[in-house]
Amino acid sequence: MNYKLLGLCLLLMATATQAQEVDYEEYDLDNGLHVILHQDETAPVVTTSVMYHVGGKDRTEGRTGFAHFFEHLLFEGTKNIDRGEWFKIVSSHGGKNNANTSQDRTYYYEVFPSNELELGLWMESERMMHPIIDQVGIDTQNEVVKEEKRMRYDNSPYGQLLFTVAENLFKKHPYKDPNIGYMKDLDAATLEDVKAYSQKYYVPNNAVLVVAGDIDIPKTKAMIKDYFGPIPKGADVVRNYPKEDPITAQINAKAYDSNIQIPASIIAYRTPGFKERDAYVLDMISAYLSDGKSSKLYKKLVDEQKQALQVGAYNIAQEDYGMYLVFTLPVGETRLDTLNAEIEEEIAKVRDSLISERDYQKLQNKFESRFVNANSSVEGIAGSLATYYMLYGDTELINKEIEIYRSITREEMQEVANKYLKPNQRAVIDYLPGEGEEQ
Repeated sequence: MNYKLLGLCLLLMATATQAQEVDYEEYDLDNGLHVILHQDETAPVVTTSVMYHVGGKDRTEGRTGFAHFFEHLLFEGTKNIDRGEWFKIVSSHGGKNNANTSQDRTYYYEVFPSNELELGLWMESERMMHPIIDQVGIDTQNEVVKEEKRMRYDNSPYGQLLFTVAENLFKKHPYKDPNIGYMKDLDAATLEDVKAYSQKYYVPNNAVLVVAGDIDIPKTKAMIKDYFGPIPKGADVVRNYPKEDPITAQINAKAYDSNIQIPASIIAYRTPGFKERDAYVLDMISAYLSDGKSSKLYKKLVDEQKQALQVGAYNIAQEDYGMYLVFTLPVGETRLDTLNAEIEEEIAKVRDSLISERDYQKLQNKFESRFVNANSSVEGIAGSLATYYMLYGDTELINKEIEIYRSITREEMQEVANKYLKPNQRAVIDYLPGEGEEQ
């Protein structure tokens, strides 16, 4: 064996892992806004981003979809940015921007040349401090959201699939309703409803500002204080969502989608929120079952037995509860219940015995590789910093989360599979071609 070559390889691997260490500084303004700064001078770009701790679950009955609606509405304009000018300002200064909303948070960001940092900070402070919320903007964005729903969900093959899973796994918690909301609720919303929502959630003490890239730290701090410091603090946001009763008997359901010709089988389990250690273990089980063509489910159902066109196990992470689902498309006349039995056979193996040491090492290598490749851009680092602080309550996870995966044992994988992935704790959904109900 060439020990010098082996030593060099190990050194390079250690260096690559070490290079992923993300340095950052974080602090709070007097109004409660949390600030995270990350300096990276490798390219003359900077990302300014704000994450608000508000998502689809933050609503009252009859007023669903507000967080997603606000994702659009807060591009309408501000006291100092005219309606329709937001995107023009960004593009004319060499930048790009976007936003997205989950059930748990809303995220806005701009990427600019680093000499435009002040512009990015000003625009996000305007969004927070001076949004124009009027009936014209509400009516305009209501139509935008309706068109998005038609394109992405109503007229898209398998577009209602996740909604169907959620409404079967959740009966009490707001996760039971789609993030985009029900259109009848947005139609019924008054200007007063919308303004009250803004005042409750889009406040500095319910947000984190991340600035990442080619920045001068002292100058950046001074600008942040100037632009965000004067924004008034809001009332504390209190959440007390109902807890779900355990699922103790298999739920059987059917759903119909007029946009598909091939039926699908969905097996879904309710799992813990992503901060729980068990959620990390479920990530590893998911990768073991279906990540890549050598995974257990793909190799068995697609390659060897040729019963499925596609199969995937997904651990959908959310703050309060997760959703673990296995999605399968059959080949030809293969019955959905046949696929379900084959899938249960593989999950039962994880419950009943330890995975092989070889498979376990492959999993560890896969997660090491994910860690090394993560945060490869300043834009990605900004999103990770915001997420780990806001939703996990631990910014340092950006550097140490891999240690959680490294510490997971084969015995723990078996234990967690037995805890959550049992037949009497699941929903089995036949997702079939046909006419569905209008949402």
